[in-house]
Amino acid sequence: MAAMVAVMAGGLALSACAKNTESGSGSGSGSGSGATMTSIAVTPAMVEEIAATLPAQIRESGKLIVGVNIPYPPNEFKNSEGELVGFDVDLMNAVADTLGLTAEYKESDFAKIIPAIDGGTYNVGMSSFTDTVEREKQVDFVTYFSAGTLWAQRPGEAVDPDEACGAKVAVQATTIQETDELPAKSRSCVAAGKPEIEILKFDGQDAVTNAVVLGQADAMSADSPVTAYAIRQSNGKLEGAGAIFDSAPYGWPVRKGSPLAQSLLTALEHLIETGDYKTVAANWGVESGMIDKPVINGATS
Repeated sequence: MAAMVAVMAGGLALSACAKNTESGSGSGSGSGSGATMTSIAVTPAMVEEIAATLPAQIRESGKLIVGVNIPYPPNEFKNSEGELVGFDVDLMNAVADTLGLTAEYKESDFAKIIPAIDGGTYNVGMSSFTDTVEREKQVDFVTYFSAGTLWAQRPGEAVDPDEACGAKVAVQATTIQETDELPAKSRSCVAAGKPEIEILKFDGQDAVTNAVVLGQADAMSADSPVTAYAIRQSNGKLEGAGAIFDSAPYGWPVRKGSPLAQSLLTALEHLIETGDYKTVAANWGVESGMIDKPVINGATS
């Protein structure tokens, strides 16, 4: 999770984890690749009985303070007008509406969001957090999506995520791919007497994507919706490498033991029942990661 600058290379404007991206012409519109760049108007009414479950301090403030790290399209990024958009953004706005709150987004380094939640600076985090057993020691998570890891390469290349010894693989710093997946695979390579994976770390997903397109890296590894979106936006400059693997839940982190977790969960259940959840997911092309039942602390590893 992190921040973006669009890079022009051979007529290609890439926006994989972006601050500057093209904006669609209207709600639900997209680029020539069929990938939307525009939020869709989902404005559910407040549900009194759900709003009543909020911690008093948050309910009385009328605001939900959300720590976010951008860009990470299609989940959270800025369009060309500087507006914060994306699947996560639209869904969090709908949850806030259901709770009778206004979501107020505060940009932060990804690694600082959970400590800031624990310290009371933010009420909740929204940055495509993978819900893990280790992170659950610090905060509680409300699951809202399922994502795996997906690799991408230049068309015609032969990169195998399971046999990538000696390859240069680009990744965004502090993501699960950088902290867990690639180091583990590289250690396996060394243990087998093969060259290690050269892990190229970047602060923003845009730089990760561009590194592959420009030939600086052999492949990239990122969350499946992020890689799929980058491929769609690349106008044929990228293609998938292998299948999605290691699926795990995304979750919204909140302070350990906070009743806000149950409020968020109930609001999300309401949006699933009304169909607003599916509408938001479909607009961003991420229906494959939808879940039927959110839970508190649903880590699988």
